[in-house]
Amino acid sequence: MALVDIRPTVRRRLSLVASIVVFIAVVLAVIFFADWPKIIQNFFNWSVIKKMWPNVILIALRNTLLYTIGTFVIGLLLATALALLKMSKGPLRWFAIVFIELFRGMPALLTIIIMVFAVPIAFGWRFPGGTIGGALLALILVTGAYTAEVIRAGIEAVPKGQREAARSLGMSGMQTTMSVILPQAFRIVIPPLTNELVTLLKDTSLVYIAGATFATKELTLFGKDASSTYANSSPYVVVAVLYLIVTIPMTYLVGRLEKKMAVRK
Repeated sequence: MALVDIRPTVRRRLSLVASIVVFIAVVLAVIFFADWPKIIQNFFNWSVIKKMWPNVILIALRNTLLYTIGTFVIGLLLATALALLKMSKGPLRWFAIVFIELFRGMPALLTIIIMVFAVPIAFGWRFPGGTIGGALLALILVTGAYTAEVIRAGIEAVPKGQREAARSLGMSGMQTTMSVILPQAFRIVIPPLTNELVTLLKDTSLVYIAGATFATKELTLFGKDASSTYANSSPYVVVAVLYLIVTIPMTYLVGRLEKKMAVRK
């Protein structure tokens, strides 16, 4: 019995040691055999990086954050309405089901292309904000569809006794939902909602397909244009670092929130 208990532990330790050895070997190979002057020239060219400042922060990063926050807030309102409709018993329930399945089933990029190019051509009018407005509307629809399922799960996770207690106090169905159920549901789904926010932040890079003026560029398009202008890949590194500066703290926050929720359970 002792041998049976020890063997899995030994295998795990050997696997860990082997992984560490391989990792160290790869790192040493990169350090000693990589063409560092060429790497620095093409990916860490300080003269190119300096030319991106301060516009990469004041325009590109600012727009990315504005697009993310605006889209998320409106998408969250849409998602709440869709979740409530899907849980209702009226005919609008089927509208919510079709809407959610449609925009969850299509790739976000395809939705943007339809909203930016197909819809204006088919109906002969433009969205407010032009192509950027159409792209952001597409992200709102996609965010609303995905987040609706998260909110619905949160509502269903609220104990039924909470609704019964509120109704016994004389609260109407709408009052119960808005004052008792939804606040508790949102507390439950804070971690997955934060995860959706991180995903949306990265999905704003798809807005590039709509084109943009200099003042409306987000990070990815700004980096792409800068890379083409200077014939260098350093702008992509700068953009990647800025994305990480924003997303890593958010991802860390999601982990902390999930641990707190697990402890409360």
